Amino acid sequence: MTTEPLTAADRCDRCGAQAYVRVVLPAGELLFCGHHAREHASAYADVATHVQDETDRLLAEHGAR
Repeated sequence: MTTEPLTAADRCDRCGAQAYVRVVLPAGELLFCGHHAREHASAYADVATHVQDETDRLLAEHGAR
């Protein structure tokens, strides 16, 4: 299982924005930006073997909006 920190090179599988969430599934993984991770959480919550959520970095990197 990959648990390395996500970097700017890791892109959301839905929109191409920087990924802050890695969802590990039995047959691979998906990367999501914060928005798409929240949008699809109910779909992957029961099937994911691991969720690496680094969305707390958004506030640290970009400040409150």
